[in-house]
Amino acid sequence: MRDFDFKPRPHRARRFPGLRHLPVLAVVLSGITGVTLLMSGQDNAEAIPNSASAVANLEEVPLSVPAASDAETTPAPENATAQTATEAPSSAAEPPPDWRQVTIRSGDTLAKLFSQQGLDAKTMYQVLNAGDAAKSLLRIFPGEEIGFLIDDAGQLQALRYAVDESVTLHVERQGDGFETKLVANPLERRIAHAHGTIDSNLFTAGKAAGLSDGLIMELANIFAWDVDFALDIRPGDRFTVIYEELYRNGEKVRNGGIVAAEFVNQGRTYRAVAYAEDGGKPQFYTPEGKSMRKAFLRTPVDFRRISSNFNPSRLHPILGVKRPHMGVDYAAAPGTPIRAAGSGKVVHVGWKGGYGRTVILQHGTRYSTLYAHMSRFANGLKAGDKVQQGQIIGYVGSSGLASGPHLHYEFRVDGVHRNPLTVTFPDAEPISKKLLADFLEKTGPLVAQLDMISRSQVAQSE
Repeated sequence: MRDFDFKPRPHRARRFPGLRHLPVLAVVLSGITGVTLLMSGQDNAEAIPNSASAVANLEEVPLSVPAASDAETTPAPENATAQTATEAPSSAAEPPPDWRQVTIRSGDTLAKLFSQQGLDAKTMYQVLNAGDAAKSLLRIFPGEEIGFLIDDAGQLQALRYAVDESVTLHVERQGDGFETKLVANPLERRIAHAHGTIDSNLFTAGKAAGLSDGLIMELANIFAWDVDFALDIRPGDRFTVIYEELYRNGEKVRNGGIVAAEFVNQGRTYRAVAYAEDGGKPQFYTPEGKSMRKAFLRTPVDFRRISSNFNPSRLHPILGVKRPHMGVDYAAAPGTPIRAAGSGKVVHVGWKGGYGRTVILQHGTRYSTLYAHMSRFANGLKAGDKVQQGQIIGYVGSSGLASGPHLHYEFRVDGVHRNPLTVTFPDAEPISKKLLADFLEKTGPLVAQLDMISRSQVAQSE
């Protein structure tokens, strides 16, 4: 807990050591002035200033000291008034109140925080019942801060709590109760960019380019339908990212999302721009308006390696006989989440012979996917449920006939097994014709910026 003091420092008049000789100096100057006036006559008397008065006036000029403040950590009280440089503070003025800024720790409750400030349970319940906005105080987390304004009588006068990075809860005492309101703290959005060339992997190259872990993962997710970042990456592949940075009061709060990106993989260029339809969540499209999202994920699990490829003539590692391997095995740590490759309906969830714990999804009338050897299923998953692309449906294990923990994944088109690594996926819906003109207008500047950065990157590498 920190106590912030907003009391201004008192002004102190400047002292001049020589002023103790003023009586002698005044007598001498008066004598000189009298002689001069007698010599020069009455008409010139106004031309000689009163030097004693001029020197004495120096003592009336105060040397002001600015008030101390700590604006970065705690805002000054709203009722505080600023003083000019030459205005001395009144000795009768009430000192501005002190805000107590409390950092929430693990195990803290709102009741505990109020008690630590000498506030009783009645005050806490009055605050919580002051309006719907105050209910946000029921969901506090370690690391957050609450500001208390308490008067000399020990009564709560005001409270401040940042609900999130752009909204703050204000609680103010009104008579015997409290009033609450949510105050917006708008964030300023700035555009930044980064680019890099891959030597070994995307994560290392992204960090070298100054990207956060979140931006690197977002970049991989944008192009995940076209590029397999575990198998397709080659040295010399390069990327460009245009993203938002969020600022408040001139200070960076965090990174925003990617608004445009380019990835060059084995000489082939992929581009994506963000666009939100009718105020919805931004989705990524090609510069021509085709969706970057395909109907299916290329890989439904984060894996270490492919332990067995699609092979109709494979020798089974346990049975020792020729048995076609009509899917792909992804070796992964036990418990790794398995995600639905596409949106669809659960048609099977349970034990399925040598497959062990298995989930089968039906995607429309033509496509189906199978996920086998799970350690367990997602909680509550049952046949007939509808799932969304990327939703967790189970976890990696080694149930059934499995030599180790892995996901066995099959992809079927019209009932025929296809290689999940090479099959051509259907595209998702493109930008509608009625929105295409708006899309091109809004994303055109982003494409132009990608062009400029890409040309600069190529020129630097040559």
